[in-house]
This record gives sequence, structure tokens and C-alpha cells, in this order.
Amino acid sequence: MGRPFRQFHILTIMQEYEKQTLPLDFFVGNYFRGNKAIGSKDRNYIAETVYALVRWRGLLDFTCTDGCDWGNRLDIFLSPEFSSLKHRKDIPAHVRVSFPKALFDQIVASHGEPKAIEICTISNGAAPTTVRVNAMKTTREEMLVKWKEEYGVILCQQAPYGIVFPKRINFSVMPEFRSGLFEIQDEGSQLIAQLVGVQPGEKVMDFCAGAGGKTLAFAPQMKNTGQIYLHDVRQKALDDSRKRLRRAGIQNAQIVCSEENKLKKLTKAMDWVLVDAPCTGTGTMRRNPDMKWKFDDAMLKRLVGQQRTIFEKGLSFLKPSGYIVYATCSLLKEENQEQVAHFIKTYGLELVGDPFESLPIFNGMDGFFGAVLKK
Repeated sequence: MGRPFRQFHILTIMQEYEKQTLPLDFFVGNYFRGNKAIGSKDRNYIAETVYALVRWRGLLDFTCTDGCDWGNRLDIFLSPEFSSLKHRKDIPAHVRVSFPKALFDQIVASHGEPKAIEICTISNGAAPTTVRVNAMKTTREEMLVKWKEEYGVILCQQAPYGIVFPKRINFSVMPEFRSGLFEIQDEGSQLIAQLVGVQPGEKVMDFCAGAGGKTLAFAPQMKNTGQIYLHDVRQKALDDSRKRLRRAGIQNAQIVCSEENKLKKLTKAMDWVLVDAPCTGTGTMRRNPDMKWKFDDAMLKRLVGQQRTIFEKGLSFLKPSGYIVYATCSLLKEENQEQVAHFIKTYGLELVGDPFESLPIFNGMDGFFGAVLKK
């Protein structure tokens, strides 16, 4: 007998996902685009279950007795007994929270076992949907009034331009989004961008800009004066940033590619440099649950080396009187506190204020780290 409609698509996604290398969110998005007959309610259920299967794979595999394929895993996940497994003390802690042991041990080393269990448990849930209102075009109060009745939105507790949507919706079709009145951005990411205290008329480089999310967040305080330089080695991300900057109404920003002579001319010219370094992404695993199964200690060591190289390059653009912000979406001290200590010792830098650190919160922000340094 065949599987019910939803289960059929869940298993098809899981079986095909394992045969390729795309990240989970891209692969699921492509699957739905290729199967437009699947309705929105079915799509939501299928996507949520797929993400849950990836999150809980460690515990599901521990439970399998007759060999593990995705059909077996799905049956165990849907069984009434599955939830009780998460609380069984005879199961090793890293298995109960469905994390690879190497990564669980790293989180324990950084935060202690009780906190690590809490972090991993939260990371196995869904992340909230948070947006940042574009202060160049509107106010948070105006958008709150507009959205409160229809969507039941609430204000972020710390980010001054943040609003939380209790349910996922298709923002891309909203006229407010198309008009550049807001961007999707986690509250923790918004708070990291706030560490860049750039003033009107100054120069700032977003050195690992990606698609420009943090530039979009700090740009309004410059009031379209001074200059923002966005740099990244990923051309596709920079192409996306151009569209977002245009939509947001930011006119004082320009893209600077690695091979351009323009980049050399900017040496020692920046009032602020933001180094949002590539990292393990351990603070955002609710959104990317497949990442945890790709972790190993060699990856961490490689990333620590990359972070040091990138920071040194970013530092070369800083004025003698300027400030550099080092940021990650990692929970691990090797990528955060220990890196800052290395930068201070190696380059004679001074820490400005206390570092910012957030841990994943139920219905709240993801995990981020940020520190402001100066010469």
C-alpha cells in the first residue's frame, strides 16, 4: 500500500536531498517550485516535517533497530512514543538532543552541559520570523499599527526596529516589502549591526557583506551621506545586495570586488570596518539544521584560520583612529572570545565596551557574537 500524499512528498524530498549537495532550504524551495500542485497547507506541513526529520536524525537513528532508511525514520518520528525518547536518561545526552558528539562537546566546552542541552533543544525547534523596519522610509510604530490586527505581530524586546511575526508568511508579495519598508532579519543580527556606530559623513566597509543585510541595518544612521563599501568574494551575494540597496533607498553605497584596484586605494581610509566572518553557524542552526551534521573538528580549525586571515585583511582598511567590529553567528568560544583575545594580542588592539553575545531563545533571537575593537 502506498504512502499518504504528504508522506510521499516528505520521503521523496528526503531521499533526493541525500543524493545532492545543495543546502536543505534551497533544495526544499526548488522541490516546491517544481511541484506547484502542492497546496500551501500541505507545503507547510511537508516542510516542517522535513526540517524536523533532519533536526532529530541523530535520535531517530539511535532508535532504529531494523536498519535506517527515511521510511523507518518517518514512522518513528510520527509514533506517539517518539517525544518520550528525548527525556530518557539512559540515552547519551548528545543523542537525546540529536547533535553529533563532536559539536555537542564543543558547545559543552563553551557553555557547560546544562546550558548546552538547553541550546541544542532550542536549536531543534523552529525559529521565529523577524523583520527590521527601514527607518529611512517609515517607523516601527507605523508598521506595527498596520500589521497588528491582520498578523498579530509583536515588538522585538531589544532591537529598536524589530517586529516579530508569529507565523511564516510570503513577504515577497507584500507591497510594503516591495517598497523597501522592511527587510527580514533576526533580532540578534540587527543588534550586531548596531555595534557599527558609524556617523553621517563617515566611511565604512562591510568586508564580508554577503547580500548586505547588516549594511541595510546600519545605513539609515548615515542619512545617505558618507560612503559605504560592500565587499565579498561571493559575486552572487553582492548582486543580490544591489537589488536590496536600491529597494531600501540607500544611495551612498558601492560594491567593491576583490580584483579591483579601487580596493587597494581604500587602505587605511575607513572610520569603521565590519568583519562578519564566515563561521560554523552554530547560533543559527534552527534555520539550517543540516549544518550540524556537516560539522567536524577539522572544519572548526579551518574556519578559525580563515577568520584570522579575513580579520587581518579587514584591519588593513582601518584608519589609525577607526573602529573594527568582529562578528559571527557562532556559539563557540574558539570563534568568538578566543579570536578577540588573539586579535588584541597580535595587533595591539583595545576592546571597546563589552562584547555582545546572544544565545538562541525560544521564540526569540538566534545566537550571535560581536566585539568592537580599536587601535
